[in-house]
Amino acid sequence: MGNIDDIIVGKSAVIEELKKLIYAVAKTPTAVLVQGETGTGKEVISRAIHELSERKGKLISVNCAAIPSELLESELFGHEKGSFTGAEKTRAGRFEQADGGTLFLDEIGDMPMPLQSKLLRALEQRTIQRVGGSDEIEVDFRLVCATHQNIESKIDEGLFRSDLFYRINVFPVQVPPLASRAVDIPDLVEAISAQTQSLAKPNFDETGFMELSKYSWPGNVRELRNVIERASVLFPDSKINSKNVRENLLRLKVPDRADEQELLWDATADLATEEELQLPQRWKSQFLIHLIINNGSTILILLTLEDT
Repeated sequence: MGNIDDIIVGKSAVIEELKKLIYAVAKTPTAVLVQGETGTGKEVISRAIHELSERKGKLISVNCAAIPSELLESELFGHEKGSFTGAEKTRAGRFEQADGGTLFLDEIGDMPMPLQSKLLRALEQRTIQRVGGSDEIEVDFRLVCATHQNIESKIDEGLFRSDLFYRINVFPVQVPPLASRAVDIPDLVEAISAQTQSLAKPNFDETGFMELSKYSWPGNVRELRNVIERASVLFPDSKINSKNVRENLLRLKVPDRADEQELLWDATADLATEEELQLPQRWKSQFLIHLIINNGSTILILLTLEDT
């Protein structure tokens, strides 16, 4: 049985509350739905639930969004020899591999509707049929699902079965975004650095950590991991201060509320003349433009144009 503090890093109030929820549900057979933004560590939560449980089998993980829909059924339920072209031998699926353990279905919101029906049947009857087979195979598994999507909205759109949602959402767990627990960043840096022993541990000074704590972290812990690796490469032997963080490590500088006024530009000064914009002289134009860089994309947003 694992130690939850070794699995889930952090001592912030929201993380301590999350640990309490996981302790409460881990020893039960209850289905869990882990929800949270991309990169928050939903798979880590599933591992904590499994390792704190008394189940002796394996934790089997499947990313429903990463496997083509035509292959996902065979991946989950297995197949019999000759059931389709290329099925040269019988293969046990993930349900059978998770027998006695935990099955983690990541990005459950991307599961095709026909497979949702088959999953619902497996949950209700605790038996499965391999693709091309007719035998009912009993399976004993604990189900943990995860999603970054709003499943209720997908139900309204006819893309997710409401009866399946009620089955998997018996015990919902919400994983907080990294920006809401910035106090955990030093501990996360320590833990992530220990996992990447081939690189030098980055040495942030107090101002460097302050800069990291002000960032919005749209990619959450996954993005922090990338920043740590980048810091290890760029600053292997030196202290990393706030200037280093801003200019070399973060993709986006997010202003404080007090600094947003600095992003208000008079169009006639920085963008174009009023004549070039073909605006009446009586108009005073102001633009609030945010430059957003996320995964290489650049977005310019025009928020206001006031007639005075």
